[in-house]
Amino acid sequence: MLEITNIAKETSENGTDSSQDDTGTVEEMPEDTILSRQTSVNLIPFIGQRFVSQDAAYEFYCSFAKQCGFSIRRHRTRGKDGVGRGITRRDFTCHRGGYPQLKPSEDGKLQRNRKSSRCGCQAFMRIVKRADLNVPEWRITGFSNVHNHELLKSTEMQLIPAYCTMSPDDKSRICLFAKAGMSVRQMLRLMELEKGVKLGCLPFTEVDVRNFLQSFRNVDQDNDPIDLLKMCKEMKDKDLKFKYDYKIDCNNRLEHIAWSHASSMRLYEDFGDAIVFDTTHRLDAYDMLLGIWIGVDNHGSHCFFGCALLRDENMRSFSWALKTFLGFMNGKTPGTILTDQNLWLKEAIATEIPRVKHAFCIWNITSRFSEWFSTLLGSQYDNWKAEFHRLYNLHSIEEYEVGWNEMIETYRLDGNKHIASLYALRSYWALPFLRSFFFAGMTSTFQSETINIFIQRFLSAQSVLGNFVEQVVRVVDAKDQAGAKHKVQRIVQKVPLKTGSPIESHAATVLTPYAFSKLQEELVFAPQYASLMVDESYFVVRHHKEMGGGYKVLWVPHDEFISCSCHNFEFTGILCRHVLRVLSTNNCFHIPDRYLPMRWREFTSSLANPTLFSLPSDHLGKVQLLQSMISTLINESVETEERLNVVCDEVSTVLSRIKGLPTASNSGNAIAYESPSDSLILAEVEDSEGIGQSFTCNPQECINLAKLKERGSRDGLDLYGKRRRFSIPCCGQYGHDANDCPMMEGEDLNGDRLGFL
Repeated sequence: MLEITNIAKETSENGTDSSQDDTGTVEEMPEDTILSRQTSVNLIPFIGQRFVSQDAAYEFYCSFAKQCGFSIRRHRTRGKDGVGRGITRRDFTCHRGGYPQLKPSEDGKLQRNRKSSRCGCQAFMRIVKRADLNVPEWRITGFSNVHNHELLKSTEMQLIPAYCTMSPDDKSRICLFAKAGMSVRQMLRLMELEKGVKLGCLPFTEVDVRNFLQSFRNVDQDNDPIDLLKMCKEMKDKDLKFKYDYKIDCNNRLEHIAWSHASSMRLYEDFGDAIVFDTTHRLDAYDMLLGIWIGVDNHGSHCFFGCALLRDENMRSFSWALKTFLGFMNGKTPGTILTDQNLWLKEAIATEIPRVKHAFCIWNITSRFSEWFSTLLGSQYDNWKAEFHRLYNLHSIEEYEVGWNEMIETYRLDGNKHIASLYALRSYWALPFLRSFFFAGMTSTFQSETINIFIQRFLSAQSVLGNFVEQVVRVVDAKDQAGAKHKVQRIVQKVPLKTGSPIESHAATVLTPYAFSKLQEELVFAPQYASLMVDESYFVVRHHKEMGGGYKVLWVPHDEFISCSCHNFEFTGILCRHVLRVLSTNNCFHIPDRYLPMRWREFTSSLANPTLFSLPSDHLGKVQLLQSMISTLINESVETEERLNVVCDEVSTVLSRIKGLPTASNSGNAIAYESPSDSLILAEVEDSEGIGQSFTCNPQECINLAKLKERGSRDGLDLYGKRRRFSIPCCGQYGHDANDCPMMEGEDLNGDRLGFL
């Protein structure tokens, strides 16, 4: 029997019924301890460790088990009462846990008593779902590594079926070797040499490779693409708003294909300001690259915008994909785009959409660090990784440059090719270079991992192209239905207030729970900062423990204009703690309307477009009646899950019927209306009578803001950020932006951003 750690068991959540294995205590750990242990190379689970999903926890425990010499399986689950809560607890156990049970056959005879490996092993890991401010996560609440059997040696682990796996890179290499005419044994020997492992120590066997190659022989690579085109045509016949495009090569083979659904285009209209174009997956059976466009909606949920299959991975293929996608979206370009570190894709974006800010996903970069630096740095690897993340999260470019040079000198990395490459491309991944652009929070490692989990749902049926497309349709439809159901729940759910601030109360009535939770986090930390007035509209805000430095905040109450040198609002669309501190200390009890972006509100721009205000009075009255009926419908439906299911089904039927009716564009009474800009700032507000109106300003207000611009330049504070691509309200008058504002004439707004303290 091997015992590595003591048994740690959970207490029953909320004091509800608990079984024998639910009793015990949970050790509370400080936040910094949890974070430090998560970043360690040591893979031992600990109480309080957090995961974004069940799958992430399973993969982590699986890695730990492989190190120790056993495999795991999913055991019992538990759900709790509540609409839509689903599974709230999951147990993972050793594969030898429990005992075999004999089940009688249909004719009453017992089944043959096959030998079982189960011996009642008690090793387990338990995770519980917790939702803090409607942001769910899974935490370890119980863990034991006590086994009543011998553990396997590292050389024996590859014989366990659970660990006979091939990574996507391994599959790509095997496909390449097969095309070159190599035998299976030659492939295995070459891969052993490439990986530097001993003979027979690959994580898969010869049988696994042969089975993988056999799956390709079962694929009809000639007829499947034809069936895929037929399927797209059938979907187009059913839904005229469904769009697809394809390209045939000189050999009359399908070279590229891309498609997007009507619901995806509607989502892109509202949330296409920041997107991810993931190209890290392939359909190996067809040797085609998979590209998926994804975004984040106002509730923090992922949006599917479109999909592409590309025969080749080169600049020409990526250029075709980008042009096709923009064609689906009527030429509307995003403000920012996140991709993996692909130089061909980088060149294609620079050519096709040069005005869009391009950035690399940090998760795809840091996932290679272990391979690049763990052996090189040895025991210093953890400290170097912590220093790298510190530099990555800085606000000042100047501090980043100084810190980077010190890091290279401290860890003697001068001349390392990976470090040189990272530094050369620093403007594509380091946050000090990206904070002036809006990314909707998708640059975080948390979002990157959840996006990867979201994409994996499309890949469960990738062996046949027709099945893959059907899987995409099912996932998109399920996502739409689940999203609509969850949004209904969140609308009527009471948001807990933490500070009692009027600013908090005001924001809770406007923002979605997801966006409000982000703002509330800033509000909670705001009192820890001191606000020092330099002049009537210029403040320096620093943490109470700091004696120097700080962030520069400009606040003009008359114009309701505020800006901070940390650029958190430009980066996430959420005001920072420094701004909130200045507002609270200057007796401002609400957030100016322009700093509660429509993008993070309960109702997006497509639900509040200017067309509503141009409708005839009788039509407008019907719209208001419909809004009242919807509000009543929501309040009545959330009483029980049965009511909610009935409402969702009926509303889906009504929507399907409405989509079949002629649209405004087919009638003579269509109202011409220019699409709203991609601005993060709300272009229209409502007065007390609910009538939309534009911001206006008098000459004195314009002069005040022009003086503010002059002061910002003098103090080294850029009010608008480096090369911002958003429409910026410069003088309060809409219809133009800061680049052609008459009050800003002669000012260079696209110059390099000055450094901040």
